[in-house]
Amino acid sequence: MSARNKLVAGNWKLNGSRNSVVALSKGVAAGAAGLSCEVLVCPGFAHLADVEQALAGSSVILGAQNCSVADSGAFTGEVAAPMISEFGAKYVIVGHSERRAIFGEASSYVAEKAKAVQQANMQPIVCVGETLDERDSGKLEQVLYEQLGAVVDLLGIDAIAHTVIAYEPVWAIGTGRSATSAQAQEVHALIRGKLAADNADVANKVRILYGGSVKPDNAKELFSQPDIDGGLIGGAALDAESFLAICKAAA
Repeated sequence: MSARNKLVAGNWKLNGSRNSVVALSKGVAAGAAGLSCEVLVCPGFAHLADVEQALAGSSVILGAQNCSVADSGAFTGEVAAPMISEFGAKYVIVGHSERRAIFGEASSYVAEKAKAVQQANMQPIVCVGETLDERDSGKLEQVLYEQLGAVVDLLGIDAIAHTVIAYEPVWAIGTGRSATSAQAQEVHALIRGKLAADNADVANKVRILYGGSVKPDNAKELFSQPDIDGGLIGGAALDAESFLAICKAAA
């Protein structure tokens, strides 16, 4: 068995009001007490202060969904990693498939964000994953290695020990196709193997999360796979009961 502690991260995306995120935070905090896995929630920037206060004294960790590559300057509308860290955040998601697809973020840009997060003494959760066309045309390894390689090249392999990788099979989102636990494990092992070629010790330490529609009914099977170290949860994270059921499957 791996010594890597499981991590379950809730990505709340562009959802919630001040009242609803406080209620959700308190519900998650109450239910997470005593769990052995790490529990993380990532609200929108506007709600960081409210969620920080709602989680005070609990074991639940605060994170963010994105950040700027810059620490300061004339970048209207951007949010810097040092600003995020002031709220007690420990993790920042970078390179989510929605950021890559909708906002055109290239892998080199994602790597710059990962570097900014580390320089602010937080851990980046670096998202990687292939689209349906890329998978069907046999480009899975090529895509993953390009996305992952950009981060390794910029940060150096040793710094990868202080990151989290999240695999998102973009092809399984809204296509009617779903990834089995065996398919997910296969890709997680592929990612770990790629890192091991550079540094086996780092590869063994880094946590790789699965981000492909994890739900309470499939979480246990997914998290039992040897190279799946938890989940990056979207829709199910917006309901405290569902999210906690997933967390308990990892505990």
